[in-house]
Amino acid sequence: MECAIGIDLGGTHLRAALVDREGNILAHQRVRTHAAEGPDAVIGRMLDLIGAVKAAHPGATIHGVGVAAPGPLNPESGMVITMPNLPGWDNLPLRDRIAAAVDWPVLIGNDANLAAVGEWLFGGGRGMRNIIYITISTGIGGGVIADGHLLLGHNGFAAEVGHMILHPDGFQPNTGTPAGSWEALASGTAIAREARTALLAGTPTLLHELATPETVTTQQIEAAAIRGDAFASGLIEQAGRWCGIAFVNLLHLYSPQAIFIGGGVSNLGDRLLAPARAEIARRALPGYHDVPIILTRLGDNIGLLGAAAYVFSEFSS
Repeated sequence: MECAIGIDLGGTHLRAALVDREGNILAHQRVRTHAAEGPDAVIGRMLDLIGAVKAAHPGATIHGVGVAAPGPLNPESGMVITMPNLPGWDNLPLRDRIAAAVDWPVLIGNDANLAAVGEWLFGGGRGMRNIIYITISTGIGGGVIADGHLLLGHNGFAAEVGHMILHPDGFQPNTGTPAGSWEALASGTAIAREARTALLAGTPTLLHELATPETVTTQQIEAAAIRGDAFASGLIEQAGRWCGIAFVNLLHLYSPQAIFIGGGVSNLGDRLLAPARAEIARRALPGYHDVPIILTRLGDNIGLLGAAAYVFSEFSS
């Protein structure tokens, strides 16, 4: 049985899975990352999880280990440049640290990029050669499969789509996110920020019953919209329009067969995507109007599956 091991490194949880060529998860383990303990402790947990999922199927042929991690990182050198939510990981040779302790080749990649590989090989992109995967959550990230290959670019930094500027005079977050970028305008953080500002200003909205300015979330905004709240509906529509403008840019740049959407904000479904599709119809060249915008069906496992899929795409025929 031919398999790959996928690792999903997050700030809160660390997950590992043994995955076969069809994208079936044969064994799965999850522990808390305990990032404050530093990289040595976290890498030790990663190695423990690798051993545990391999032990579940000792006869499996392992093609390699893939690690999906938040960036920025360099997949070619295997170096983590920095990880904002994991202290002490600056300029850390993560690939080599893991490779020194296992018997198989190791790859690391940006989690959004590898999610694109997972969607391509194991999800709705099977059989396609050109797709884009976008995750819309606290931030916005993505990955591009172009002509049957993951697009990495110089130093592996390609497809930082959330930093694409959509509004030159747009909001400037107090983070590394560029002013007026897609992430600054339509991420879950951005939607909640707009709701918080409105609540503090006393804007009439059902959100006053559902949340406080400090705790408001996209789930509460959706709940208010479902109950007919015009302000909440408008917030989601506005985010959807920004997403649509971003999709138009991506369509014109990469000409994908489909765009797949994941992340927590994607749960807003057609409330978000209907205005996005309307922007595509309004702004894109006619040849792009029939490109579908599809919600991923891989759910929370897309990072794990993407890490394993990356191994199959690079290390096996």
